[in-house]
Amino acid sequence: MDQRRLFLAIAVSLAILLGFQMLIAPHLRKPLPQRIAQTTQTTEPTATPAQGAPGAVVPPAPAAEPSNVPRVKIDAPRVQGSLNLLGAKLDDLVLKDYRETISPDSPLVRLLEPRSQNHPYYIQYGWTGGPGANIKLPGDTTVWAASSGMLAPGRPVTLSWDNGAGLTFQIVLSIDDNYMFTVDQTVKNATGQPVKLFPWSRIRRDYKPEVAGYYVLFEGLLGEVGGTLQETSYDKTKSEGEKNHDIAYDSTTNGGWAGITDKYWLTSLVPDQLVPSKVNFRYIGDHGNHYQVDYISTDPLTAPANGDVTTVSHVFAGAKVFSILHDYEVGLHIPRFDYAVDWGWFWFLTRPIFIAIDWLNSLIGNFGVAIMVFTVFVKALFFPLANYSYRSMSKMKLLAPKMTALRERLKDDPQKMQQEMMGLYRAEKVNPASGCLPMVVQIPVFFSLYKVIFVTIEMRQAPFFGWIHDLSQIDPTNVFNLFGLLPFNPAAYVPLLHIGAWPLIMGCTMFAQQKMNPPPPDPMQARLFQFMPIIFTFMMAKFPAGLIIYWSWNNTLSVAQQWLIQRRTRLAKPSLART
Repeated sequence: MDQRRLFLAIAVSLAILLGFQMLIAPHLRKPLPQRIAQTTQTTEPTATPAQGAPGAVVPPAPAAEPSNVPRVKIDAPRVQGSLNLLGAKLDDLVLKDYRETISPDSPLVRLLEPRSQNHPYYIQYGWTGGPGANIKLPGDTTVWAASSGMLAPGRPVTLSWDNGAGLTFQIVLSIDDNYMFTVDQTVKNATGQPVKLFPWSRIRRDYKPEVAGYYVLFEGLLGEVGGTLQETSYDKTKSEGEKNHDIAYDSTTNGGWAGITDKYWLTSLVPDQLVPSKVNFRYIGDHGNHYQVDYISTDPLTAPANGDVTTVSHVFAGAKVFSILHDYEVGLHIPRFDYAVDWGWFWFLTRPIFIAIDWLNSLIGNFGVAIMVFTVFVKALFFPLANYSYRSMSKMKLLAPKMTALRERLKDDPQKMQQEMMGLYRAEKVNPASGCLPMVVQIPVFFSLYKVIFVTIEMRQAPFFGWIHDLSQIDPTNVFNLFGLLPFNPAAYVPLLHIGAWPLIMGCTMFAQQKMNPPPPDPMQARLFQFMPIIFTFMMAKFPAGLIIYWSWNNTLSVAQQWLIQRRTRLAKPSLART
């Protein structure tokens, strides 16, 4: 019964890891997907009115525009690009700190792109009037005047447009040293009569990006709305939008944030946290796939006669660096802004694990070493449980000759054999089920660490030592071409034929750990157990290198701990060894 329980525990663990592998690992070796060009639109349906503001709408997005438009340059420590003065759009933004690959000559990551290019992705602000209002408002063909030709930290830019009927519209944009823009929308009223307007903002992506479809990763329309983290995938946005006149999701709320997230990048609108507004997730299917997140005030802002009115909001456009997101969350009182990082269902484990490893990296300067130090802390945390388990397994190993003799003697009386086995366990204070405890305990940590390595940008392109230049990717070496000595890639023909050096090391540590455990008395089980390290080596070869390093180091620590316990157990019970 002891071996059956142990075998069942390992089988369950193997099933979990195999399922994990089938859902995740096949995607890990895919190159960065190339975005597919979309046809730009020429017409769009009218947007749905905002609740509480009948007739006030977020206007349709612009039609195709010329490539030669006036612009204001953006130059900040982490981003560069330009503002489009035709329609007042933030539609050109490149991230200075990140390249598409680890090659130093690789292009910088482009986040936003003009409508004149193949992958339009932009942010826009404006106003709309109430029902029956006859007010000349700025639109997509409006050419705004800029106060300066450069937007930089400490150098805001004011975009102005006079409607010729007593109203002057202004958008003042400023940027900090990271990824946050502050946007002041002002209406100056010289008409002698109060004017009511509804300010709006939107993020628009006029194509559907290629998403890998990872089970553990969300990409799509995301926001913190009404105290709930709202996630709507591209497919769901499309299906719901087609059923509900473009609206896939809508809610009236105070504060929060909403935008579009990729694996590592985020664009997010952050409205005034005290002003009630309506947030919409939209899909517009005319002439391509168009995804939009927008806010519109549900209460009009009134520009008094011969006066002005201003509303202040923010927009984030950049990398999902945890420390930066968290600083904005605290400094600007943006609820759960750092949850733009996809911590997943087990956020209560994933987030603290990342914080711990990130802190260790700040001290050590190497994420791989930080993972190894973190593993030592985890082993120390679970030391009493592992100690109990390994001590019980050591006793079982010493009891093996007695158990074999007992099975042989009572093979024709299974009931009595079971009774005597349990009596022997009780006499020696052995729990036969305790052998699976270390593996069971490791599964949540294993999964959470995988999530950390896979989704956090801090791990992206983070080097270790030697041939590991990116802990978030698989080990690039391959035993089947003699680690690069043979000029071909066997995995290109048979994907299974890719086993790097670190997976081999992991397999060796598993084999060493297996030798420390009591062998199954059943010959068939024993043979199966001998193949377990080989099976796991092939199975985990496509996991991120950081995770393989963790598993290898964890096994090594377990072998050392088990060896010490077995040595002490033999010294404590010499009579068992002579039985």
